[in-house]
Amino acid sequence: MASTSTPLTLPVLPLDDEVVLPGMVVPLDLNDAEVRAAVEAAQAAAGSEPGKPRVLLVPRIDGTYANTGVLGTVEQVGRLADGDPGALIRARGRVRIGAGTTGPGAALWVEGTRIDETVPDPVPGHVTELAKEYKALATAWLRKRGAWQVVDRVQAIDDISALADNSGYSPFLSTDQKIELLETTDPVARLKLAAQQLRDHLAEQDVAETIAKDVQEGVDKQQREFLLRKQLEAVRKELRDLNGEKDGEESDDYRTRVEAADLPENVREAALKEVDKLERSSEQSPEGGWIRTWLDTVLELPWNERTEDSYDIQGAQAVLDAEHAGLQDVKERITEYLAVRKRRAERGLGVVGGRRGGAVLALVGPPGVGKTSLGESVAHAMGRKFVRVALGGVRDEAEIRGHRRTYVGALPGRIVRAIKEAGSMNPVVLLDEIDKVGSDFRGDPAAALLEVLDPAQNHTFRDHYLEVELDLSDVVFLATANVLEAIPEALLDRMELVRLDGYTEDEKVVIARDHLLPRQLERAGLEGAEVALDESALRRLAGEYTREAGVRNLERSIARLLRKVAAQHELGERKLPFTVTEGDLRSLIGRPHHVPESATDPAERRTAVPGVATGLAVTGAGGDVLYVEASLADPETGAAGLTLTGQLGDVMKESAQIALSFLRSHGAELELPVGDLKDRGVHIHFPAGAVPKDGPSAGVTMTTALASLLSGRLVRTDVAMTGEVSLTGRVLPIGGVKQKLLAAHRAGVTTVIIPKRNEADLDDVPAEVLEKLDVHAVTDVRQVLELALTPAQNPAEVRVPAAA
Repeated sequence: MASTSTPLTLPVLPLDDEVVLPGMVVPLDLNDAEVRAAVEAAQAAAGSEPGKPRVLLVPRIDGTYANTGVLGTVEQVGRLADGDPGALIRARGRVRIGAGTTGPGAALWVEGTRIDETVPDPVPGHVTELAKEYKALATAWLRKRGAWQVVDRVQAIDDISALADNSGYSPFLSTDQKIELLETTDPVARLKLAAQQLRDHLAEQDVAETIAKDVQEGVDKQQREFLLRKQLEAVRKELRDLNGEKDGEESDDYRTRVEAADLPENVREAALKEVDKLERSSEQSPEGGWIRTWLDTVLELPWNERTEDSYDIQGAQAVLDAEHAGLQDVKERITEYLAVRKRRAERGLGVVGGRRGGAVLALVGPPGVGKTSLGESVAHAMGRKFVRVALGGVRDEAEIRGHRRTYVGALPGRIVRAIKEAGSMNPVVLLDEIDKVGSDFRGDPAAALLEVLDPAQNHTFRDHYLEVELDLSDVVFLATANVLEAIPEALLDRMELVRLDGYTEDEKVVIARDHLLPRQLERAGLEGAEVALDESALRRLAGEYTREAGVRNLERSIARLLRKVAAQHELGERKLPFTVTEGDLRSLIGRPHHVPESATDPAERRTAVPGVATGLAVTGAGGDVLYVEASLADPETGAAGLTLTGQLGDVMKESAQIALSFLRSHGAELELPVGDLKDRGVHIHFPAGAVPKDGPSAGVTMTTALASLLSGRLVRTDVAMTGEVSLTGRVLPIGGVKQKLLAAHRAGVTTVIIPKRNEADLDDVPAEVLEKLDVHAVTDVRQVLELALTPAQNPAEVRVPAAA
């Protein structure tokens, strides 16, 4: 409890950010002008009054005086321990500060009221217990600090007010906490507050000690582990020296390896950060293994290794010609690339805008035309390393971009592994079967290839495993595909398209003679002097035993032929050397499988009856000949309408509807009995019904077949056609002209009808093929019918087989 007494007039001694509680004895430095002024003013006032000089100790926090101060008496003026003048002041009691007043000296004088504190007598039991608790807490804190003498002094304090004010000596209390103690005038409340503050500090100290103990134990363990590792390293070094090994062989010092490696600056920084993590991690930590694998991968990559391009343009052309027959488009593109690279190197333009002069080509064509083997030839011609990346069936995006390092067994993507395997930053990378890439819940690999194959982005390619930039702008990417439509549009837009439409018969003969035959002779254990193939035999193998855009089946036929000759020689049935002629083929490998229609009996040809026309199509295996058959149902048994069979797509079904509508509307003009189309059902069939077919280019073929059926005029055996038809009878352009003409040539067709607007595509067709084909470019279906149909003999008496 507290009561007040008479006012006091005292000089103010300000304490900046300090608080003194009653009962404390504090030394103050008289070099401070305000302290010296207050002490001198108190001494001057004490000269006329009995007792020691008195001052008012007031806390000043951030320039603001507290409302409560402490009455202090100047016990002694002299020298401090450091020799500076000082005064020893004892705090006597609390004073509530009033208004300012005047007084002697330069000090600030204020009026204040002494606060007298009283404690109930006798002391209540709960207050006694509180005092015991405070003394126990203070004793525990003092013992931790080793202040045994102070423990006895605290235990000797019986006054509740003095015991609470003893907290003023506590160094852990903040200024605000001491201000709160100063302004709490009730001794019991002040003791409760002091006990709570001391209790909180001891709890914080216990937590801090626990943390410090754990940290110290960890540090001790790390120091012990570090010392043991250094000892182990020294033992290994001594063992290497004893065994005569070079210093550093099989070394785990990744920091030395990284600093010695020729790495780009950003890669070096990333590697050194990982080395720091490795040095901090323990031997048992799984992260250490991940970091070592990552560092090994980074150090094995050829960051600054590049092969010198061969700028012998004529020599490169000779290499390509020697290793591949035909394929002029690809060869010209490679020689153009080398010529540009040579000129850029001569003018110091090897790197422009951070990008080098790489290339991204898409080689699209049917199987067996040499797309994959062409990649090796390109690398050989350029003097570069060659790496093949098989993408067929890849459905995981991580196969391209790599796995995140957080996964167990994480690996970089196939692109990074290809660069690592090549050992240089500018190899020729063949992305084989890019049209066979799939997608599922693991992502879309084709989307991950967008950055790889974009010349504007791939100089900063980031693999998910490496997470550092990899420059792919100097790589020559060759992507191979069989079907252009299977490549996503966005990915196709990033590549330069080069079509390989298949070989002519003459080119196949050259390839078989110069490449396939020597290779198969070696595989069959024969020599060129023992078995030879006549050119007529090779030509018949290419034309009648195989019918394909490429040469795979041709090579199999040659291999079968040589095996047969080798077996007959071992059985004693045939002597070597032996030259295989055209007449020997049937006895060795059987009858031919693909006899041209023109070589069969006229009565056995497909077009020997009205309603059958020959069309041209493009499939995944290249160009092919497509037959269209049409028939009319009996009016008494068949319902009117259009029936389509042969596994057709929607576009082809619509083309059939268009062809039928054109003939219905223009039948009179063409002198066709269109009345039959109203009462009798029309059936159009495409043989090879198990093969899916689609596209608009069979429109003129279906129109010709229907016109042949209605007129009774046969379609010429030597004529094949292609083109989209409109409702007005216009013949519209289509695609794949080169492949279709090559197919017509292989099938023995001599006359081909194409749309007029496709005439420009004839420039891509080999000259030897055009010489053997009579190509007609038409604009209207009427022209097609004039060219394709034979003259009518007796159109009124035409027997048309009904559809089954």
